[in-house]
Amino acid sequence: MPFIFTNRLGGVSKDPFTSANLGDHVGDEAASVLENRAQLESQIGMPIVFMNQVHGDTVVLVEEKTNTPTCDALITTERKLAVAVMVADCIPLLLKSDVAVAAVHVGRKGLMNGVARKTIDAMRDLGAEVIHSYIGPNICGSCYEVGADIFSEVVSKYPSSDSSSRTGKATLDLVSGLKTDLKDTVLLDLSSCVLEDKNSFSYRRDGITGRQAGVIWL
Repeated sequence: MPFIFTNRLGGVSKDPFTSANLGDHVGDEAASVLENRAQLESQIGMPIVFMNQVHGDTVVLVEEKTNTPTCDALITTERKLAVAVMVADCIPLLLKSDVAVAAVHVGRKGLMNGVARKTIDAMRDLGAEVIHSYIGPNICGSCYEVGADIFSEVVSKYPSSDSSSRTGKATLDLVSGLKTDLKDTVLLDLSSCVLEDKNSFSYRRDGITGRQAGVIWL
C-alpha cells in the first residue's frame, strides 16, 4: 500500500516526546524531529511534505518539497513525492486516486468546515475519478468528551457523531460524522483509539506530547 500511519515507536526523541515524534511545533528538540522525519523519508524512499496545520479549510497543491505550507490539506500529482498530516487525537485522512493523492487534517473544526469535501472536490478538478479514502488512528467516540455547546453544534450537522449514549456523557464520534462526507469514495476505516493506545501520541491523554502522521504517495 502506498501509504503509512506512524505511531510513537522507533524514533530518537526523548520524554515526553518519546520517541518517533514528527511535530516540529510541540517543544521537542529540532534535531530530533528532523532525524525522525529523515528516518521516515528513508523508510518510504522519497521526500515528504508536511503542513503547518491550523484547523482551517485551506487546500494546497504541492509539486516539490519546499517551505512548509500553512493549510490543513495537501494534494500532490507528483510521483516520488509524499504528503503528510500530523495528529495527536484528530483524524488523519488520506485520499488516493490514479492522478492525485492527499493528506487531510480532520479534527472537530475540520469536520465542521468541510475540509475533507473541499479536498475531494479539488482532486476531482484535477481529474480524479475513483477516490480511495483511508481513515487512520484517532480519538474514539467513547473517549472524546466535549461541552454541551460543542456537542450540539456538531451533532446538529452530523447526527451520526452523537456518541453520548455509550458513556452517559457528551462525547463525539468524529469518524462516524466524517464517513457521511466520504460516501462517494471507496472507504477503508483503519481507525483505532490513540488515547487508549500507549504506543500512540494523544494530546487529550498526555497534554505535552508528540505527533504521529499519516503519509501517502502515488
